[in-house]
Amino acid sequence: MPFTIDIQNEANYPFDAARLQAASRQVLNQHDVDPDTSLSIVFVDNAYIQNTNRQFRGIDAPTDILSFPADEPPVDIDDEPPYLGDLIVAYPYASEQAAREGHALNDSLSLLVVHGTLHLLGYDHDTPENRAEMWAAQDAALIALGVSTAIVPALEGSDHDQSH
Repeated sequence: MPFTIDIQNEANYPFDAARLQAASRQVLNQHDVDPDTSLSIVFVDNAYIQNTNRQFRGIDAPTDILSFPADEPPVDIDDEPPYLGDLIVAYPYASEQAAREGHALNDSLSLLVVHGTLHLLGYDHDTPENRAEMWAAQDAALIALGVSTAIVPALEGSDHDQSH
């Protein structure tokens, strides 16, 4: 199976890890990424993500996901496969958000992973043009995964990640 998607869930949060790996793989497949590419998805608590958000974005608040692309160009160490970067997901925040919005948790987590993986690939939503391009790629991935794109509007207006 192409791509190595390492999920770190030391707190044993309950979610469908295989489904989240499939969400990230869908995005990578849509973009003809080298099949040897790897990335990590790390599940953390709200305090951890708040500290990380403050440190890297200057926002002293928890959020649902942060994306940390690997240095460009990918570091080539001893023929290691290309490493795309890390997605940091605050499970409690994301879980509360899904419940509040009335969405299935695994659908919400799939959206976050798709969105974060697109950020790792260089997408952004800082201008209307970039946002339209990113949302089109995001919608294509969600549709392929069988996740309703109706889940997106509930999140797009919030400061849910803007993970740069």
